[in-house]
Amino acid sequence: MKPSNLLLVTLVAGSVALADSPAEAPVWDLGDPHLNVIPRTENEAVRIAAVTAITTDFTTPHRFEDKPAGAATVRAMTNADAFSQPSGNITFEDQLDFRVGNGLFRKLWVSSPSSTLASDGLGPLFNARSCQRCHIKDGRGHPPENADDNSISMFLRVSIPAPTDAKIAEIQDYIATLPDPNYGTQMQDFAVQGHASEYRLEITYNEEIVTLADGTEVSLRNPTYTAADLGYGSLHPDAMLSPRVAPQMIGLGLLEAIPASDILANADPYDLDDDGISGRPNVVWSVEFDQPMLGRFGLKAGSPTIMQQSASAFAGDIGISSPLFPTGAGECTAAQTICQNAIHGDEDARGTEIDAEGMDLVAFYSRNLAVPARRGADNPEVLQGKQVFYETGCTSCHTPSFVTHRLEDKPEQSFQLIWPYTDTLLHDMGPALADNRPEARATGQEWRTPPLWGIGLTEQVSGHTYFLHDGRARSLLEAVLWHGGEAQAQRDAVIDMTTADREALLKFLESL
Repeated sequence: MKPSNLLLVTLVAGSVALADSPAEAPVWDLGDPHLNVIPRTENEAVRIAAVTAITTDFTTPHRFEDKPAGAATVRAMTNADAFSQPSGNITFEDQLDFRVGNGLFRKLWVSSPSSTLASDGLGPLFNARSCQRCHIKDGRGHPPENADDNSISMFLRVSIPAPTDAKIAEIQDYIATLPDPNYGTQMQDFAVQGHASEYRLEITYNEEIVTLADGTEVSLRNPTYTAADLGYGSLHPDAMLSPRVAPQMIGLGLLEAIPASDILANADPYDLDDDGISGRPNVVWSVEFDQPMLGRFGLKAGSPTIMQQSASAFAGDIGISSPLFPTGAGECTAAQTICQNAIHGDEDARGTEIDAEGMDLVAFYSRNLAVPARRGADNPEVLQGKQVFYETGCTSCHTPSFVTHRLEDKPEQSFQLIWPYTDTLLHDMGPALADNRPEARATGQEWRTPPLWGIGLTEQVSGHTYFLHDGRARSLLEAVLWHGGEAQAQRDAVIDMTTADREALLKFLESL
């Protein structure tokens, strides 16, 4: 466990300054204002520390390791519905809310005006007509397969640098950005009738060969992204584009229920233990609570809660207003006057195109998409791969386990031993994976450690094995070989591994 459990901040004349060392910065505890927490007892804290300690015994699986979501774990299905089940410990009564939330997640929105008043308000600019169109079967999206395939589960984020004084004073190291004047913060490649879409995504790849120690050659495809056929003029000359593929949806409520203090305990921004790993928390502004909060969701941990992440996606991806983001025009910019002046779907009794009750149901659904049970955790090759994973140092970022808060109002996520294999922190992954676009405290080379639970079911659920933030990796091995920066040593160790150890490592990952 890393040495710091609180976020370090320094405020200078109303702006943020980076301290040269931990001793120069005061401390600030972020807390969990979004959760109704029952505090842990000292005895519980001791028990939790023991059960989540990194193991050195690889002869048998860790106790309860086959249930990565604790009591919320469900049986691993053998079809594409493996990520679409409710929490294993959900009550019969709450399953109705889960199903209704699923219906809203799958709903196809239509443009205004429409006779279907409960479903109008699409766009005018959008990336998809429903949440499910991006998170297909609640799994991962993918880049276009070929020139005839669309990019419905992938888009480009965009921003431009902001003046140096345009920072959020309450957040240390906040990197200010502004929306592109013509295209906002997200580029939409679809539009309702009578409107032009913003762009068409073009991707070209260059193949690069990496030769492993046993002579195996692995081809990595290095992508170049182009926003083609721009519909609203030029991008700003300083525009920063970041490709994003929709991530899988399972286990989100459990990640939200991890105590912020436990996440921050793994942070080591100054690498005080000299292991080359400098995990940093992203801290973002909460629209719900009007204060800084720990970022947990999104590829750069740019959102603090499931509710904010969901409402932001409704606004940016589908053009649907909500109580958190009430603008009927969605992500349309001031320069897109036809879009701003269009008829929207928030002119009836709902107030916004999806109301508070609908958002609560979608958040409940997203919070309770269950994690499937491990497969073959006691397989000897899997145990060998687990040992390789741990001893190679992969657990420095992919923290194996946590125990969630005791929660008064979320029994499915309350006090569960979980195995997500993530620290939810930001790590510098090197220039090869950089998008060179900051997000809150995340630099252009930093990404949140993605959870690994369920990763071995990707092909079964999503029909492909594309990984990383933009789907460039076509296999788990390719994903590992793209690691750089703080993970360069682990990547190099995989290159130098024996064939047996490498295959065992991949077998372990496939069992998660």
